[in-house]
Amino acid sequence: MPGNSEAVSQRTEGRVGEGSAFVLSRGVVMLFAVACGAAVANVYFSQPLLVTMGHDLAMSPALVGSVVTLTHVGYGLGLFFLVPLGDVADRRRLVVAQLLLLVVALVVVAAARTAAVLLAGMAATGLLAVVTQTLVAFAASLAPPAGRGRVVGLVTSGVVVGILLARTASGLMADLAGWRSVYLASASLTALLALVLYRVLPRHSDAPPAALRYGQLLRYGQLLRSTLTLFARERLLRLRSLFGLLIFASFSTLWSSVALPLSEAPYFLSHSAIGALGLIGVAGALAATVAGRLNDRGHSRRTTGIALALLAASWVPLAFTRGSFWALAVGVVLLDLAVQAVHVTNQTLIYALHPDAGSRLIGGYMVFYSIGSAIGAIAATSLYTVAGWGAVCALGAAFSCLGLALWAFTSAQCP
Repeated sequence: MPGNSEAVSQRTEGRVGEGSAFVLSRGVVMLFAVACGAAVANVYFSQPLLVTMGHDLAMSPALVGSVVTLTHVGYGLGLFFLVPLGDVADRRRLVVAQLLLLVVALVVVAAARTAAVLLAGMAATGLLAVVTQTLVAFAASLAPPAGRGRVVGLVTSGVVVGILLARTASGLMADLAGWRSVYLASASLTALLALVLYRVLPRHSDAPPAALRYGQLLRYGQLLRSTLTLFARERLLRLRSLFGLLIFASFSTLWSSVALPLSEAPYFLSHSAIGALGLIGVAGALAATVAGRLNDRGHSRRTTGIALALLAASWVPLAFTRGSFWALAVGVVLLDLAVQAVHVTNQTLIYALHPDAGSRLIGGYMVFYSIGSAIGAIAATSLYTVAGWGAVCALGAAFSCLGLALWAFTSAQCP
């Protein structure tokens, strides 16, 4: 297995400089950020719409919760099976192809008339939305090493905004034109982005290796095995992936279930009002850019510890959601700031391990993100049904405290 990893890495050496003739201007970085945000938003559009989707398609509460879970399962599969292709394929073509297939999946969701079709479409949407991580790795490969944290932070800020505004946009559009309009509008935007990115992103300056012209399946298998080898070799990758799993389990615990108490007494909020809650968390975008700069200055360990402490603390005000909307708002800001600070630090550190294997590193790390998100979503929605909001907050706090404890026990050995 190590031999396979080395072989794949050797064939991808020099890829960091694949855009050496391409100027990564601030405008292009912002285009990366917009594209990332638009793609990842598709994973989160459903969260304020779960109740309406369930009523429309006669789905039970448990089955409604699986809408979010299956989307994240699809995302996890895409991270492992699709994102690593960015290390050996033309990233521009890979990005455009995934975006066009994503358009098809979104149309399937919008046209779904049965729960089975909806769930299949959501799983496919999650699978193809991993184009976000291909774009993150692409941007990191084009950035100079000294400014990589800043670029990753800016691009990730687009991801943050996409995640949070997804709820606002979907809630508002659902109130105006029904939940299906959300996915039709996203399909249109995705098709437009595919065209723009095809025209703007650089081609590879080097020809594809000869191995790509024969034995493709064997080479693909080696590529996937090399991802596992990287995990076996790199302790930092394993540790940061565990951080990713725990912080996104906490993140998903909140965002996959908060629509449930807000749609009940004393709030009885509409889709658009619930979705607007995402606007409060846009402060997380600021955390992404600041964390990237702090990492460039060598403060990754301290940033991680402070952020994990804030994440654990955020569940105290969140526990008072039913009695105070302001407590909910404070908790949302703290949680989103903390999650994004750790996430950007994680990505910047692991990419630096092997820049020639950036897609595999980020894709492998994000598998843990997807696992954590799926666990948080299904656990929170199920727990809410049987034990209420207090139990959901206890679950989110438990994930957060586990992350803080892991940092405390390992901070002396790893950055």
